[in-house]
Amino acid sequence: MKRIVIELEGGWVLKHRDDEELPIAKLKALLQGDEVSIEDTSLTSITILVKGEEQDANQIADHIKALFLNNYPDEKVDDILNLVITQVEEKPASKTPSSPSEEEKRQSVFDRIRSGVSEEGEKSGAADLSKISERMSNLVGASEFKELIGEIIKIAPQLVGDKTQAVFNGRSYVFSIGDGYGLTTYLDVLAQTLSATGLCSMHSRPVMEERLGPCREGVEPFENVLRVLNNGGADKVRVLCIDISEWLGKTDNHNFKMMLRTIEKVASSFIIVFRVPFLEKDVLANLSFSLNDLLSVKTVSFPPFTQEDLKICAERELDRYGFTVSKNAWEFFLARIMEEKGDGKFYGLNTVKKVVRELIYNKQLANAGKEKVSHTINRNDTKALCSDVGNSLSGTELLNRLVGNEQVKKKIEELIAQIELSAKQNTGERPCIHMRFVGNPGTGKTTVARIIGKILKEKGLLRVGNFYEYAGRDFCGRYIGETAPKTASICRDAYGSVLFIDEAYSLYRGDDNERDYGREAIDTLIAEMENHRSDFVVIMAGYTDEMNRLMRANQGLASRMPYTIEFPNFTREQLYEIYVSMVKARFKYDDRLFDAAHQYFMSLSDEVINAKEFSNARFVRNLFERTWAKAAMRSQLANKVEIVLTKDDFERASGEKEFTFNIQKKSRIGF
Repeated sequence: MKRIVIELEGGWVLKHRDDEELPIAKLKALLQGDEVSIEDTSLTSITILVKGEEQDANQIADHIKALFLNNYPDEKVDDILNLVITQVEEKPASKTPSSPSEEEKRQSVFDRIRSGVSEEGEKSGAADLSKISERMSNLVGASEFKELIGEIIKIAPQLVGDKTQAVFNGRSYVFSIGDGYGLTTYLDVLAQTLSATGLCSMHSRPVMEERLGPCREGVEPFENVLRVLNNGGADKVRVLCIDISEWLGKTDNHNFKMMLRTIEKVASSFIIVFRVPFLEKDVLANLSFSLNDLLSVKTVSFPPFTQEDLKICAERELDRYGFTVSKNAWEFFLARIMEEKGDGKFYGLNTVKKVVRELIYNKQLANAGKEKVSHTINRNDTKALCSDVGNSLSGTELLNRLVGNEQVKKKIEELIAQIELSAKQNTGERPCIHMRFVGNPGTGKTTVARIIGKILKEKGLLRVGNFYEYAGRDFCGRYIGETAPKTASICRDAYGSVLFIDEAYSLYRGDDNERDYGREAIDTLIAEMENHRSDFVVIMAGYTDEMNRLMRANQGLASRMPYTIEFPNFTREQLYEIYVSMVKARFKYDDRLFDAAHQYFMSLSDEVINAKEFSNARFVRNLFERTWAKAAMRSQLANKVEIVLTKDDFERASGEKEFTFNIQKKSRIGF
């Protein structure tokens, strides 16, 4: 009898901690059998006992390496694992031989390793299907995919009984799914279903993913895919997923058609899944029509997760680590998710997992050193993750505290009074309250938009009152048909709240470029603003001239945004007041600091403060933060904990290049 210790490199195992099945667990399932017994396992190692001669142990060692090479082809096997084989004394076996029929039926451990099939795979199909059914029930959303799996399970007995599996193997699929929404999981479930139903004998590496890159000079985008297709085995099947996002609208290309012909020829070796982003139904229909020239294609859509879906995903991820979330903590958890969405880059479940890991780490950091630790995430824990957790002051109080902009405040008060009056009249018709904010950067447009949402929430005019901020181009997809569902998804998140679109004019470029999806985004926005006019507020913001041009080019948009609020540049005195308020809110200071600051702001030229590029309060914040940095460095060098802002700190900050060119220079005449 031989003992084989299989040790995996710890750092490599850590990289695979988010895999559906950890490497050791996968290996354990493959090694179980009459010839092999599991003696010990850990996260990075497994010890097995193997009956038989020397060559049997060596043979299984070779097969283990081959298995890892098949499952992790991008790695060097010798860098991943270490095998130690030792001789042990074999204990006398009890005389209960298996019957010949059982021996014939039983697959050897070596065959199982070669084929990648675990002992579990030898059990009844019913047991496997029960396992798949349980896994399907745990999937969030994906109703069309669940219907597909149900359809396959339903028809499989008929196909297998009539020996017409080739009819099924000739079918392909289009999966319309966004980044981070579980594509690999769905492909794995599909492969498991094909194996469990007996429709296909799956390869040891049942799923492969490839991507067709853009067509550029000197680049052959089809090379990798064709190499995989031409190397398919005759007796084993793989699910091959090909991302064709870059080829949307170009499926009539000669080379693309040649790839489809190759797929048609190797239908017995591959189940093909074409992956594209989540797209409009009519675009998917056109794509399916084009692919159906050569293949039989079924389209499956995976809509983006709703907030409730994201919450379920988070609960399950937390449960994996033994943590729960209190009921009143979800508000700030979802607010943190919305912050992640705010930059236009959101990766579904992957982003949720990242936020959950941040939560758990912070919670365990808080637990460290305490006698009684808690595994319940509370409201303060989720609130600490949010960069903007709101303010204890009411919306009206925040509005009144703003420096300057008296006309802006007055216009907002009139607007909210009108909305309130309409709501009290209970006519069933609420006035359209979408708005446009026009003015230069840093004039308070974003701040005021947040305050409006807070006031409307406090007065019961918005049911949620959250604030969602995007740039204009965040609504545009990368491919044909991606923009409308992306825009609709952003709007759906903002129902009951404020959707703030900065640089909204970037949606309209004034040309007929068919690759510019800004017009498509505007059309979708108009429909959402009309259909949900009483359930959320859209505020578009930007430079005055550019916003006017946007409205002239889109009369439907202009008519749905009847309110325009102009934000003038701040005066020199107001800029100084803003700086003073920032300092007083955060730090101690010496008396001479404000004298130096006042002299500086009063010296700004008319040309500077009236320039289109001047960033007003943003400019002030940058100067404040630079002063803070100078004071922090000085305090650190002096080994002082407390930071006190001084005149010298301000003068060093305002003397730097980006601030000095703004000072008005006065010429001296004479000597």
